[in-house]
Amino acid sequence: MTETAAETLADHFVNLKVSDIPAKALADAKTLVRDYLGVALGGSRTDSAKIAARFAEEIGGKAENTIIGHGGKVPAVHGAFANAIASHSIELDDVDILALYHFSPPVVSAALAAAEREKSSGAEFLAAVVAGCEMMARASNATNFSLRNRGFHTTPTCGVFGATIAAARLMKLNKEQTVSALGLAGAQASGLMEMYGPSMQKRFNPGPAARNGVTAAQMAKLGYTGAATIFEGERGFCKVFTDEFDVGALTKGLGTEFPIDIEYKPYSCARPIHNAIDTALAVRAQLKEPVSAITSMSMRRHPAWAHYHLNTHPATYHEAQVSLPYSVAIALLEGGALPPQYQNDKLKNPDVLRLSEMLVVTPDESLPRGVSCALEVKTAGGAVLTSQVDHPRGSIANPMTEEEMNRKVHMLGDPVIGQDGVARLIALIAKVEELPNISGLIEATVPSRAAA
Repeated sequence: MTETAAETLADHFVNLKVSDIPAKALADAKTLVRDYLGVALGGSRTDSAKIAARFAEEIGGKAENTIIGHGGKVPAVHGAFANAIASHSIELDDVDILALYHFSPPVVSAALAAAEREKSSGAEFLAAVVAGCEMMARASNATNFSLRNRGFHTTPTCGVFGATIAAARLMKLNKEQTVSALGLAGAQASGLMEMYGPSMQKRFNPGPAARNGVTAAQMAKLGYTGAATIFEGERGFCKVFTDEFDVGALTKGLGTEFPIDIEYKPYSCARPIHNAIDTALAVRAQLKEPVSAITSMSMRRHPAWAHYHLNTHPATYHEAQVSLPYSVAIALLEGGALPPQYQNDKLKNPDVLRLSEMLVVTPDESLPRGVSCALEVKTAGGAVLTSQVDHPRGSIANPMTEEEMNRKVHMLGDPVIGQDGVARLIALIAKVEELPNISGLIEATVPSRAAA
């Protein structure tokens, strides 16, 4: 009898040994964890993360997982939930090459929660992160762009499967239990693109995905069974969430291919906006006149993203972080696009508003990549300045340096656990595969313990 996709995937992930994982994938996972912890530390200071931490603590229960940057110990399911929200609260988390989803909020949050609960080694944790990212990427490859175009947010809808596999490995589920866990993950898959606006809605989405992944693994380990046909079934994930899908992509090259391509953010906003910011910074460097001399701006954008992120009057910084016109305007004016640029007190600045309202965005299918942007700026002095960016800073084709990555972690983590605390955290991540117990890593994110 032919196996279902879930059965084939479960067999792969249960039997995947650390020695089977390419060295690059393990190294990439370490980079991902470093970036995640820095972003989660920075995110822990936001209102959205504080509310999530308070929620987790108020529910109470067994002390299994540490809330990053906070220190409270809560059940693993609630810790995964709170940490996932914190790591998605400042728009600086990692992203895939198509700018569709973020690996770390659902996957690393679930892996840390399960690893701390199970007292897993650093090597086990790292392998679980790789496995979770692979599962998430395969789920997206099978369903996108149709899933996104139907209005589902890939980070939680596909991320719940990645979170489940990461947790299942650390809880040492067998093949049958892992199949059930994937079925239970599908039962909990959710997340809508109706998240752009002045509210905290977008920050919430990876929280349930991380929590539900841990829940699915725990329930399956206790004997709860799930549908083996969760992916290709008549009412399964692929058919319900998409108009077009490729079930074969779930298992293509399984065991030989690890389709995990991770990119990183130097700017505190939605990834498809980064190309636009890079063009704005390039034009700013060319300007011989003040920014006030700009008289017109036009942005050509690939049709894949041309109709997204077009709000010219964001009401809160949450909204500004998903606004291309605002991001271009603030980058031209201040030469940056980090948390200091995304503040509520800047949103009504007349100079920002003038530039935001001026920018005209048009689709251009001749651009080579879905995130490609081409900016043209004209000035009162007659200058015509242009810039086109196909691969944004932090992408695989245009990567940030190690120094830049560490500087980002310090920028976000120093205010929470101090410069020495962040340095110690980075050192722990560098040798994470040698740690006999992962608990020391996550406890290093607690201010009092980081100082110690």
